[in-house]
Amino acid sequence: MDFLNWLDPDMSLQVLTCLDDPTDLVRISSVSRSWRHFVIENGLCKKLCLRMFPQLSRVAQVIEINNPDTKAEVGSSNSKELETLEREHRVYAFLACGFTSFNVGDSIKRALSASSTDNFPEESIHNTLEPRDVVGRRASYWSSKGQSDPAVPEMLIYKLVSDFVVINEINIQPFKAYFQLGEPIYSAKAVRFRIGHAKSPMDVESDPMGESFPEDKFIWTYSSQVFPMTQENILQTFKLPEPVLCIGGFLQIELLGRVQRQEMDGLFYICVSHVQVKGKSLSPAFGVEIHEPSGQFVLKNNMQAKGNIQPSLPENDSNVNADLDMERDIRDMLPFVNMLQGNVADFDEFEWNDVEEGMDEEFMEEGMDEEFVV
Repeated sequence: MDFLNWLDPDMSLQVLTCLDDPTDLVRISSVSRSWRHFVIENGLCKKLCLRMFPQLSRVAQVIEINNPDTKAEVGSSNSKELETLEREHRVYAFLACGFTSFNVGDSIKRALSASSTDNFPEESIHNTLEPRDVVGRRASYWSSKGQSDPAVPEMLIYKLVSDFVVINEINIQPFKAYFQLGEPIYSAKAVRFRIGHAKSPMDVESDPMGESFPEDKFIWTYSSQVFPMTQENILQTFKLPEPVLCIGGFLQIELLGRVQRQEMDGLFYICVSHVQVKGKSLSPAFGVEIHEPSGQFVLKNNMQAKGNIQPSLPENDSNVNADLDMERDIRDMLPFVNMLQGNVADFDEFEWNDVEEGMDEEFMEEGMDEEFVV
């Protein structure tokens, strides 16, 4: 029984929209020509991606790079529209599979800038990428300049591993000054996270920054809730309510409020030992080209890089299972890539009559009613 023929289109759409696993949509689109046409025509893979990550609503165009099967857009407007829908189906289906398939790992590429630094470069933001508390017999940490007002915030900016990263959580460890009397911990009261892109990526890439804070060089498209921070020298986890898709590859950590006064000068400081971002990168298979001032972007899918999507680096280099996990992830996705590229059996070979007989036998065995109920 082909329920797409028995139900009206709106009801069929409601049923298929309930699917939240992208691999199910890929399989459904490979059942028959009519099912494939229904999935593509209604943009079900795109709608699934938008439900998963609303940030994709700013996609203005989807393009495929290095796709040998791409045809020149000639012919009627209807054929061009169908070709666009098919391209979006392929790209969004593979994107949704990537969202759910790859390992979560450390997603910071490098530290860019701090709003202030007490002693540069000894207490630079670059020290926050070092997980050890002591390096070369020196304490490793970033320190802000001192302030008499404990309400003055501080900001840290990081470049992520790619322009297309799903972020799950951010971990921060306040610094404990073991060399000061009483071993004070210079934490913040709270923390907030912003995600976005550079106004001019070339300017950011060429500017070493480090001690400066070029706030006007970035556009922040996502702002998290405020998380309380405890005055403890431990790696504190701040898990986002939902995974967030970072489009542009930049993260700002806003440290709100100061709790520790330094006895030497009577000023309040914030110091951080270590920062870690947990997420997954979808590069090199996917990239973005952001258009300003609209904020919309072009989603680029490199077809030749599909087999080369790498999971984020494992948190612990000694994890001997990391390579096996990566190989398994890529191997599991290859059948779906082949389906999207049309490397499947001819849909004409699929006979609904044969399936209906088998389904009827299963219904009788399970004692199901003959009437189909939705």
